[in-house]
Amino acid sequence: MTDFIKTGVIGHPIAHSKSPLIHNYWINKYRLNGTYKAIDIHPDNLQNGVGALINEGYSGFNVTIPHKIAIMALCDEIDDLAREIGAVNTVTIKNGKLYGTNTDAYGFVQNIKANATDFDFTGQNALVLGAGGAANAVVYALLQEGAAQIIITNRTKEKAQKLAQLNPDKIKIIDWDLRNNVLDDVGIIINTTSLGMTKNPPLNIDISKTQNALVTDIVYAPLYTDLLKVARNNGIKTVTGIGMLLHQARPGFKLWNGVVPSVTKELEDLVLS
Repeated sequence: MTDFIKTGVIGHPIAHSKSPLIHNYWINKYRLNGTYKAIDIHPDNLQNGVGALINEGYSGFNVTIPHKIAIMALCDEIDDLAREIGAVNTVTIKNGKLYGTNTDAYGFVQNIKANATDFDFTGQNALVLGAGGAANAVVYALLQEGAAQIIITNRTKEKAQKLAQLNPDKIKIIDWDLRNNVLDDVGIIINTTSLGMTKNPPLNIDISKTQNALVTDIVYAPLYTDLLKVARNNGIKTVTGIGMLLHQARPGFKLWNGVVPSVTKELEDLVLS
């Protein structure tokens, strides 16, 4: 029998995480010998909690809020990708050492390519709403994919200015109040804020006349946020956020289990049910 592979996701809180559904679906689908669990680790106990995973023989784990930055100090090695994004969401454990990477940029790009097959990032102007942790990965991905200019707007301007340091020549910051003024100049609009998420305030933006842009939201609860509903009702191409969650899980699964998993409609339905 092959070795039993123990993996999981750490965060606080963590009960809401969809990652166990995704990874255990793949473990069963590919008939692997292992398990993937949600592990609640309080920020005050991060070092001891991760130490326990090493002692318990875990092969690796995903990292979610609020540990994506704090975990970097515990990693023995961090790849260039995670270092540029400024966060680690995937850790592999080998011989008691932690190796960190980030798969969010990959997840964002693969979601767009899978669901908007005629869209080409190259030469596009992009509007990124928000400058939190997820925005780092999205902006990094846009730069890697050849976007011409990235406009970032965030309620706290300081966060946006920090994010602009990824590439000051290509990244422009505008005030949050001016977000409606640039919609005619962009080919893709990405909401990375929590506005529009279930139980959160709506995202107030007028995209009704934005016919040529692709609109995507990294929120997936609800699957169709008001932003995406308005876009769809006005004939604007949309991509939901669930695919980013599913695709970002693939590289970690391969690192730990040696199998490149596929994203299927069955898996999407399972996660959304």
